[in-house]
Amino acid sequence: METLIPTWMLFPFIVMLLSIAVLPLLPKVGEWWEENTHKLIVSIVLGGIAGGWLCINSCGMHLMHQMVYDYVPFILLLMALFVTTGGICIRGDLQATPLTNTLILAIGWILASFMGTTGAAMLLIRLLIKTIHQRKYRVHTILFFIAIVANCGGLLSPLGDPPLFLLFQKGVTFSWWLQNMLGEWAVTGLLLLGTYFIVDLYLYLKKEPKENIQADINEATKLSATGLINVLWLLCVIASTMFINKTYIPAMGAEDAPFYLKLLREWVFIAIILASWFTTKKQTRIENNYSWTPILEVACVFLGIFATMTPALMYLEQMKDAIQAILSEPWQYVYCTGALSAFLDNAPTAMVFNSMAPSGEIVGLASDPFLKAISMGAVFFGSLTYIGNGPNFMVKSIAEQEGVKMPSFFGYMIKFSLIVCLPIYIIVQLIFI
Repeated sequence: METLIPTWMLFPFIVMLLSIAVLPLLPKVGEWWEENTHKLIVSIVLGGIAGGWLCINSCGMHLMHQMVYDYVPFILLLMALFVTTGGICIRGDLQATPLTNTLILAIGWILASFMGTTGAAMLLIRLLIKTIHQRKYRVHTILFFIAIVANCGGLLSPLGDPPLFLLFQKGVTFSWWLQNMLGEWAVTGLLLLGTYFIVDLYLYLKKEPKENIQADINEATKLSATGLINVLWLLCVIASTMFINKTYIPAMGAEDAPFYLKLLREWVFIAIILASWFTTKKQTRIENNYSWTPILEVACVFLGIFATMTPALMYLEQMKDAIQAILSEPWQYVYCTGALSAFLDNAPTAMVFNSMAPSGEIVGLASDPFLKAISMGAVFFGSLTYIGNGPNFMVKSIAEQEGVKMPSFFGYMIKFSLIVCLPIYIIVQLIFI
């Protein structure tokens, strides 16, 4: 008989989220929380509570699968993208006009579907920060970058975002999103880019101190790049993500496949990380202000998130019949998938709602309208919180490392995502679903 998850087992996950949101705001405690070691301690304690209960109640395999086959691939993919893109140093300083900034965001938006939201974000965030560093008003640019590049841009292919890749592995054709969701991608991106341009133009013309604008003009230099060997390693990461999986190597998906074969792609990621590290000149990473701190912060925080959300996801699956009785329209799946994707990992959330939606032509897949709704909710709504998608936290950490004062967990939602992103997503849903 399957073990039922009690409601109180949701509390470790809730406390984990509250720790991320509240602890940085508290005097003295905020300074303590800044250390990655302390984040790791909180993750281990709360994850240990959730994991201990699961193991005692014969649910240890769920935890093992979550940590070994979800968390490890998640963090190694992020690390591979972080290390390879961190080895590409783009020298120079563009003039930070509203048009230039918008073009950088637009390039990232387009790249995100072909090299992943994490790859595009890590490739361009340092260039963007260099470009805007003379500007007084910078925070809004980073916030729009998170929404546009680190999330919404990744809707057109399985390479764009993890939930789409998992759906691809279940049988969705590689080009399905490009063929069926180009409109949603285009309208969302153009609305976000247009909103950003208007906001940045207003700040540039009305608020930005003249001395900052003059300094930006005086210090502008042409772009050049070093560490371009990492373009090759970045392409290797993309190719590995696309081709090293059970779709192309069926033995990886066999029940009795050995451990090393099931994680073959992750071993390749480790090899790429080492290759990137040893083929990139140390001076290149120094000039790029490269630091392990952002990726280690993500690793520590998401260790606790993945462990504590295991019983939360099991509880959601346990409530499947009740949820199916309530959800009958595709638009409902947009908001339910989206709301949980903002706080849970969007990949398993998308899989749970895919299993609940009416089936399509392929066994195990939702029908087209529901598949569109689930994809939209999982990809777009990841921008509503810092933890909604892996690159969000990395972008925040890199920006703070470079001196940009980012808003708190709740500040991000109240000042940006709920008043800018959410209304745009509602408009797109009303148009298309």
